[in-house]
Amino acid sequence: MFSSIKHSPSSFTCTDFFPKKRSIPRPQFSPLPIIKNLHNSFPNQSFSSQKPLHVASIENLAVSKNTQQRKTECRAYEADRSRPLDINIELPDEEAAKKIKIGVYFATWWALNVVFNIYNKKVLNAFPFPWLTSTLSLAAGSLLMLISWATRLADAPKTDFEFWKTLFPVAVAHTIGHVAATVSMSKVAVSFTHIIKSGEPAFSVLVSRFLLGEAFPLPVYLSLLPIIGGCVLSAFTELNFNMTGFMGAMISNLAFVFRNLFSKKGMNGKSVSGMNYYACLSMLSLLILTPFAIAVEGPQLWAVGWQKAVSQIGPNFVWWVVAQSVFYHLYNQVSYMSLDQISPLTFSIGNTMKRISVIVSSIIIFHTPVQPVNALGAAIAILGTFLYSQAKQ
Repeated sequence: MFSSIKHSPSSFTCTDFFPKKRSIPRPQFSPLPIIKNLHNSFPNQSFSSQKPLHVASIENLAVSKNTQQRKTECRAYEADRSRPLDINIELPDEEAAKKIKIGVYFATWWALNVVFNIYNKKVLNAFPFPWLTSTLSLAAGSLLMLISWATRLADAPKTDFEFWKTLFPVAVAHTIGHVAATVSMSKVAVSFTHIIKSGEPAFSVLVSRFLLGEAFPLPVYLSLLPIIGGCVLSAFTELNFNMTGFMGAMISNLAFVFRNLFSKKGMNGKSVSGMNYYACLSMLSLLILTPFAIAVEGPQLWAVGWQKAVSQIGPNFVWWVVAQSVFYHLYNQVSYMSLDQISPLTFSIGNTMKRISVIVSSIIIFHTPVQPVNALGAAIAILGTFLYSQAKQ
């Protein structure tokens, strides 16, 4: 197993490194164990100084059985190829957290919208001045955001003249849609207004097709049939039908379609969050609406109507006005904040479910009489809206 040691002519000893006169014996030290009588123990093996000493086989070495049983596996890895530790650390699921966040947005959005519609209808029943009511809603939201910016509760947006110029047509459409919807709810039941407003996708497709030349797949056009059919069926079977209320809801649909188109066209690349974007939209809409509200209704009618409402309802009427104004801003603000987190398709589906919650809650709270055919028309229209959302994918 070991090769014999052979001395070549060129071999030398450690004394060659020192002068002979100063030759001093040095103790020989080796980290390896001393091997004695190699020729006697391994007669058939030889050693060579020209090659490194190595062990070719361990068959003839005397190794105890206990040593053989102890096996230790040692692995070495380079620093940049280190083996990862097998430690299971459960990290929070980002996808699940995002779904929970969206669910909270949706639940808050729907709840605030239901509360707004209830108080808004109460105010309009006692104080039938939709232009002033709409103005107060925008004023409350503008005031809340100005306070938030002043107290640093929210970061004020960085805007310029170009931003406000782009926002102006959006604000005009938003103002028309907001006032038209309020006029509608002052004349008809809340449930009927929202049934008609569920037909907004039909207006969106028609405007995009005939004014912008945008084509849609066949399923999108087919989804409009139940929307239009359901709205028509509900309108003809509405017990308290009013043409002004019906036309207000229709005008609101058309105005909000243009608002969405202007917003999509003009706000690309703008780094303003959804909350601040709606705040700026409210402020600009307030400036647009105020002179028209004064011209249409006027302070004299408001004063007479206010005194009459307070005398009939009491101090609670003031709370109703404050509640409808604040909740209008809050539900719209949450909807714009949720739009930052979700796709337009998911937002459209959420908007459809929101209308269902408003219709059902208003019927229960205001004891609105509903005929079975009317309820069927509402269900068909809402189903068509859902199918439209799916077809738009």
